[in-house]
Amino acid sequence: MVINEITAKNVWEKFFSEVGSPSFHQSWAWGEFQKSLGYKIMRLGIYHKDDLIAIALTIKIRSKRGKFLFIPHGPLFHIHETKLSVSINENKIDTVTEGLNSLTGYLKQAAQEQGFSFIRVAPIFTNNPENNKLFAKLGYRKSPIYIHAETMWVLDITQNEDEILQGMRKTTRYLIRKSIKENIKVTKYNDESAFNEFWKLYEATFNREGFTPYPKQFILKEFQAFNTDQNSLFFLGKVPSKFAQEGLPIFQAGSLVLFTKSSGFYHQGASVHSPYPVTYDLQWHSILEAKRRGCRYYNFYGIYKPGRTPTSWKGLTLFKQGFGGFEVDYVPTHDYVVAKSGYFISSSVDKYLAWRRGI
Repeated sequence: MVINEITAKNVWEKFFSEVGSPSFHQSWAWGEFQKSLGYKIMRLGIYHKDDLIAIALTIKIRSKRGKFLFIPHGPLFHIHETKLSVSINENKIDTVTEGLNSLTGYLKQAAQEQGFSFIRVAPIFTNNPENNKLFAKLGYRKSPIYIHAETMWVLDITQNEDEILQGMRKTTRYLIRKSIKENIKVTKYNDESAFNEFWKLYEATFNREGFTPYPKQFILKEFQAFNTDQNSLFFLGKVPSKFAQEGLPIFQAGSLVLFTKSSGFYHQGASVHSPYPVTYDLQWHSILEAKRRGCRYYNFYGIYKPGRTPTSWKGLTLFKQGFGGFEVDYVPTHDYVVAKSGYFISSSVDKYLAWRRGI
């Protein structure tokens, strides 16, 4: 198999859509976003003869915690075929193995030539023994930490609105209907006018919850990268003025939702404590927007997984699961060591960070 860089957006996006656009982390826009943050990237195609069989957006990370090549939620093989994750059929295992082996060899050489210590892959293959063994056979080891979520909560939105509501937890359904009766207003924004209001909510959230936030420019540039093709929206929710309480901001919940052909992704969220169900109505409007765009899924993104995520995720997980849906569990992030000394330092830092997060 041959590895070539793909420079044409239409070639990349065509393949990305054909395999179901299961994660925005392999979209063209995510690569542009990484470039805006100062990272160098490679958009790699795996070819069998003249056929493109897989893509792998690869980000060159040079940071205090280490130097490595990172494939976020990839590579994506043609076997995905609109599925969220993949259990590899016996008749495809040789093709996938050969493709991964060729990609690993290509990246290993690049790492050696450019001074990277390891290759980190966050695949979206189904988390089962066979897929884990596949990476082990190729020389990978389980990473001590994740970068992007490995376990997702996903809602199938091909049903009609009433069916989606009926699939929700009783309390969630009640609070959505209550928000409608109380005239809670949710507005979507496809420009940057909502960013400052969202940031106020985000700032209040990380100060309250004590987590390490994304920088302000990170969220703004993320929105901008996807907004080039109208694939990002800010949602802001507020209560009618008659319900407004002194000390609470006008907007009480906000989110940044990204879109691919198949899915809407709830990637950034923020809120203040409120006696009104603004956060529930915010999600309902996001679900309806994804449905309006013709998406098959609404992806609530990461949920709690024992041993891989902080216990502080439990509350948010309970909230997400209330909307109905199902769990999608990916093979854990894996590392391929290129330089042992550099990897030892990086993995030690990662283990410390995992401990700090309560994992």
